[in-house]
Amino acid sequence: MNSLLLILVVLAAVVAVVMISQRRKAGATATQLDDAKADARQSIERLGGQVYSLVGTDTASKQAIADASERLNAAGSQIDQAASPAQARLAKQTALEGLYYIRAARLAMGMDPGPEVPSIDGQRSAGSVTETRKVDFEGREVEASPNPSDRTPNYYPGGRVAGRPVPAGWYSEPWWKPALVAGAWGVGSMFLFSAMFAGMSGVGYDAQAFESGYGDGYQDGMDQGGQDQGGYDQGDQGGYDQGDQGGYDQGGFDGGQDFGGGGDFGGGGDFGGF
Repeated sequence: MNSLLLILVVLAAVVAVVMISQRRKAGATATQLDDAKADARQSIERLGGQVYSLVGTDTASKQAIADASERLNAAGSQIDQAASPAQARLAKQTALEGLYYIRAARLAMGMDPGPEVPSIDGQRSAGSVTETRKVDFEGREVEASPNPSDRTPNYYPGGRVAGRPVPAGWYSEPWWKPALVAGAWGVGSMFLFSAMFAGMSGVGYDAQAFESGYGDGYQDGMDQGGQDQGGYDQGDQGGYDQGDQGGYDQGGFDGGQDFGGGGDFGGGGDFGGF
């Protein structure tokens, strides 16, 4: 009888310890989520203030502000639905991306760009456009430049799209948008990558390596190895590269999925509103 009573007492003590541990863990998780949400909201509010107060004066600045506004809406939706610290950090990444568009708009208008913005996922390792390039791609001319102009009004802050890095710079059209929406690149995109960035200093990848298929793994190793340690740029923890958990090498650049006719993004930069 005494032995049975002792066993019951021990079991009760174990259950009590487990319950206390679970409550503490739940409380810690809730605190982390609240902290992550508060951190994200600071960036979202900062972006909102800029979007609503800044008015573009030319094509490049107007487009950059429009892109920043889209990021603001996306970040607001993400933070409202965030149920984990990781999801809250994703909302912050989206807001930071929007702040880079704001800086680009201000620079395009000859204004002070304002305070520095923390790095976003994959940005440093993607590099940036350092010279003007024009390439013929599927019957149209696509241009990249380190500076805004009437020919290159579409800015991208740099980072990974569907598992591939897109260097920061100004472009004649947002050729990365279809991959951003669809989650994979068209067949012809590798040719555009190669022609646009081959041999360009400042661009952080080897086009041939991407074509051979080791680019995603190499990129992950670079990010985790300390190349992307600014801000939340620590191993591509989300950003707008959702789905990159599998490398997005679904046919990649070597064939497979053809979005819009062999990589044809609609011609002339017509991306359905972009």
